[in-house]
Amino acid sequence: MQSLPASLVLIAALAVIAPLAVRLLDPVLKVPIVVFEIVLGMLLGPSLLGWIESTPFTDTLADFGLAMLFFVAGNEIDFTAIRGRPIKRASTGWIISLAAGIGAGFLLAPAPEGAVIIGVALCSTALGTLLPIIRDAGESTSPTGIAVAALGAVGEFGPLIAISLFFTGKQVGAASAVLLGFVFLTGVAIFYASRARHTLFHAQVTRTLHTSSQFAMRSIMLILSSLVVLSMVLGLDMLLGAFAAGVLWQVIIARAPEADRRVIETKIDAVAFGFLVPIFFIDTGIDFDLGALTSSVAALALVPLFLVLLLFIRGLPSLIAAPVGSTRADKTALLLFGATGLPIIVAVTTIGREHGFITSGMSSALVGAGMLSVLLFPLLALRQLQRKESRTVHAPRPHDDSPPPPRPTHDGGLPPSDAAPTGG
Repeated sequence: MQSLPASLVLIAALAVIAPLAVRLLDPVLKVPIVVFEIVLGMLLGPSLLGWIESTPFTDTLADFGLAMLFFVAGNEIDFTAIRGRPIKRASTGWIISLAAGIGAGFLLAPAPEGAVIIGVALCSTALGTLLPIIRDAGESTSPTGIAVAALGAVGEFGPLIAISLFFTGKQVGAASAVLLGFVFLTGVAIFYASRARHTLFHAQVTRTLHTSSQFAMRSIMLILSSLVVLSMVLGLDMLLGAFAAGVLWQVIIARAPEADRRVIETKIDAVAFGFLVPIFFIDTGIDFDLGALTSSVAALALVPLFLVLLLFIRGLPSLIAAPVGSTRADKTALLLFGATGLPIIVAVTTIGREHGFITSGMSSALVGAGMLSVLLFPLLALRQLQRKESRTVHAPRPHDDSPPPPRPTHDGGLPPSDAAPTGG
């Protein structure tokens, strides 16, 4: 095993190698970078080469990375786009997924706690992973892209609520009261933040945007740490606080100048995806118990089983959120996007493993299925959308023998030759 300084250097090296590997493979196969980060962590971790080991310091950085991932997810959700029908139908589908997931969990886990762990893992959708993919594909504002955002919002926020309700160590009634209290306090903060104009705040952000003061980023860290600590003090999962912090920041900065918002988004991406989030995924690979997975045929067989369950338990109910007029390609893409899950799976299985609710082999099988879902499902979904666009572009125009409509003039009337004859 390497020392802490050597491990930090190797983790930093893996974070640099991962995007280079993505670019190298891009002409052949588009692989999400998080898959490379996890695989590289596994390769150099105790499961294989043993060059890197997890330490309390790297685990702390990984926790910050996970918190930033959920902060970004909360910050990027366009609530005006998904409100109404998209969010209602996505919520209905998620409730069905949760019930089906817990039902499947009872068939696979010996204890009710393990069944809930499996159920919550299987009803998640990786919003933080899907948003960049949807954005890069130019589908953010399409009906399918909006439906994916709604699915992801519910598929990450819903499991966080479930985690807080089931794994706080309290009675369900007390946990519900605490959760409602947190939601109420956060809702009040968001409400007042949305009503205020924040003129002085935005002015300070503008003045320090390109200086060492960096008021915007310092404010983000304050909001994030405050809500994360509040959620932990209340016995809730820290990811709930991180997600709420992202939503709150989005409301606070909404009325700032657009140019400033773009710069801040770039800085958030730099801190999150340039520093902290890669450490989380690499650390996930380092902690991945490959031995527990490969030493048991039963555990290894769970990987494809969980992958199929993600399709049926999370993917099929996602079709409820399909926009009106969706084609078969749209629905297939929506099913695959909805079944893509990893960060929540990692978080939930870590809780389950540490509390002894599920075995290390089952935890590794769930994470392995989540990795495969991130690798396969978005790629297949994008191909569906690309084929649909290709068919639309090359579709022959219907034959029409009717004369063309009159050509309008600049003032909206008909050209003089087509105008009605005047009297006189």
